[in-house]
Amino acid sequence: MSKTAKKIIPRETGMSVEDTEALADRVFEDDDLFAPISSGSFRYDCMFVAPCSESSVAKFASGVSDTLISRAVSVCIKESRKTILVVRETPKSTIMLENELKLARCGAVIMDANPGFYPGPKSADDIVNFVAGRCLDAAGIDHSLYRRWE
Repeated sequence: MSKTAKKIIPRETGMSVEDTEALADRVFEDDDLFAPISSGSFRYDCMFVAPCSESSVAKFASGVSDTLISRAVSVCIKESRKTILVVRETPKSTIMLENELKLARCGAVIMDANPGFYPGPKSADDIVNFVAGRCLDAAGIDHSLYRRWE
């Protein structure tokens, strides 16, 4: 979790950083470049960066690996593992789009946090579940978070 995320989480979710970290199996500090996930020999199937700022996208596209998050994404891409970036910013500049295209060409999935309205969301949770469900779809994980198009 980035320093910025630690500031945003309470504001946007009402949860504390500690409550959020309690949901994880393991937690590493973003400045811990020796964490296991920074190595290509650390095994996992898929990585999500959610939410993913366009600043992070720019770092990833440029190969900057100065934090654990950017190092882990760099490793994930070089190891040809599924990398899903849940980008949340809009509108996008040409620079942002070119960075996303560069990463997509490297195999990353660019998943804008855009809700679908065909399932007829009735609450903010329904909208969040749609985006989360689409992310799980991209990772090949079965779920029932939203009603699919019929």
